[in-house]
Amino acid sequence: MAQVDPLLPLDAGAVRHAFDDDREADTFALRLKRYGPELQESLRAVYGDQIGALLPELLEVMLHAFHTRPADLKRLDEARLLRPDWLQQPDMVGYVAYADRFAGTLRGVQDHVPYLEGLGIKYLHLMPLLRPRDGENDGGYAVADYRAVRPDLGSMDDLSALAADLRGRGISLVLDLVLNHVAQEHDWAQQARAGDPVYRDYFHLFPDRSGPDQYERTLPEIFPDFAPGNFTWNDEVEGWVWTTFNTYQWDLNWGNPAVLREFVELILYLANRGVEVFRLDAIAFLWKRPGTDCQNQPEVHHLTRALRACARIVAPAVAFKAEAIVAPAELIHYLGTRDHHGRVSDMAYHNSLMVQLWSSLASRNVRLFEEALRAFPPKPTNTTWGMYVRCHDDIGWAVSDEDAARVGLSGPGHRHFLSDFYSGEFPGSFARGLVFQHNPQTGDRRISGSCASLAGLEAALDAGDPRQTDLAVRRILLLHAVTLGFGGVPLLYMGDELALLNDPDYGDTPEHALDNRWVHRPRMDWARAQEAAADPSTPHGRVNSGLRHLIAARRGLAHLHASVESRPVDSPDPCVLLLRRDHPQGVLLGVYNFSEHTINFPAWALRDQLGPQALDHLAGSAFTFGHAPVVLDPYRALWLTAAP
Repeated sequence: MAQVDPLLPLDAGAVRHAFDDDREADTFALRLKRYGPELQESLRAVYGDQIGALLPELLEVMLHAFHTRPADLKRLDEARLLRPDWLQQPDMVGYVAYADRFAGTLRGVQDHVPYLEGLGIKYLHLMPLLRPRDGENDGGYAVADYRAVRPDLGSMDDLSALAADLRGRGISLVLDLVLNHVAQEHDWAQQARAGDPVYRDYFHLFPDRSGPDQYERTLPEIFPDFAPGNFTWNDEVEGWVWTTFNTYQWDLNWGNPAVLREFVELILYLANRGVEVFRLDAIAFLWKRPGTDCQNQPEVHHLTRALRACARIVAPAVAFKAEAIVAPAELIHYLGTRDHHGRVSDMAYHNSLMVQLWSSLASRNVRLFEEALRAFPPKPTNTTWGMYVRCHDDIGWAVSDEDAARVGLSGPGHRHFLSDFYSGEFPGSFARGLVFQHNPQTGDRRISGSCASLAGLEAALDAGDPRQTDLAVRRILLLHAVTLGFGGVPLLYMGDELALLNDPDYGDTPEHALDNRWVHRPRMDWARAQEAAADPSTPHGRVNSGLRHLIAARRGLAHLHASVESRPVDSPDPCVLLLRRDHPQGVLLGVYNFSEHTINFPAWALRDQLGPQALDHLAGSAFTFGHAPVVLDPYRALWLTAAP
């Protein structure tokens, strides 16, 4: 790290006047001494000499938040400092849900916490619940007030009560923090429209098209169907407003240090309400630079590191998760490289894993999967991946042309195949999905659909076909076995544990009708949950019991600690994926059959990795690898370690 002249007080004596308790003063000062230089270095890289005025303001914000942090959260801070790998433990399994669709209100969510606890959940991500604009609001990502909860869900006090209940059961509350933009109804935007120069500088405003036209030459369109272009004319502002995602979402000007100060205050306010993990939404878009796509700029990583340093000083129990759906070469920077190594976000989405799961399922071939994983540079050992089979969003076919070429495929051709397959247009497809945001200029067609419907369960049940129903269940469990066995935090999207199908009535809600991603955001079916628990022989019951078994097996495997990476091993069969994890306690080998065929897999390929004998931690079976092949049933998954 480069040496910088300290502008922050880095010893206890300099801040003692702000404390009545010497121990509290020492605690704050020690953290300030540890993280202050990182904070200062990153801020100087972004704001230059402006940090002379910014740093004292940040210190005042941090001192206030530290003094008002509840005692039980301060105790959690100390516990996390003693166990900094808490987010990397094998028992860390996440659940992602919209609060209203899961249980109506925050109090309703609290009533169902025992269900989550019984499932083995340690991390609950409630989708955007801070007060959005009325009407269309991009699924809650157009925030009008960061200090209030949606009125239909409850209050901030309800959120704090839920967080406390979760915390008492060892479950961390995760919330979205939308960093790139606010709703045009947010107070900052209202003040800007009223002409306040302070708040006008919170946004990117242009008096004519010269600036926007310059940027548009290199900017992509995120939602070409319903939000073409990246700028919107506003009569009150008398100018063009930068609106990357929707006309009602105004991009913030992170070149203004006041915006960073505002978000430091918001993060610490929410942390003191009990939020333990912040999903940093649209983090890649924060910094704008002409001549680029305005994504993944170096300043983004400095800004994230600065926010993290402030959180570490006041609330070290808090972790950051980067929502950066970008190429592997760019993604690694969100976990930290070079001077930022391990000092940016604590977690990032491994979006390539999801794409390759569905790609291999459609093609019955894992060669592209292997190449895509090899393209990932090693992550910092103190960070973790977030893996998922499905999420709230669409599936964009992020298959690089280079990876495809290395396995003899055409990148555009394979992406076209995947869109056809999962929209049900490809002959013989088992999937039922919907095309989302078709871009005729690029040929890009993303896909919406629930895990179960994309994996073939909806079509099989409609056809009354027992064999296809069985194969669909096997596919669903295979996908989850890969994510649960990959290492990191596996994230279950609400209802996937019950194999919920597409919601055919999603369009009945007017603000959802134009966004078919709501087809895979159904309401929680609590009757189905009871049925699945009572009868594990039904398709939904099989998925539920199978997933619970996978979670229980994962919990007991130290090999799945997230400090260790999964890496692909050359497989003699193109249908079978081999993932190896080299843990101090030994090798864990994941074996995954991505086809509906029974495969006689060469025993030597497993013996070379594990030795002559192994134990499968999923079935409890013992293997001796001799001359006979290992029989892999359709969509079979094995988690193998060498036998003692």
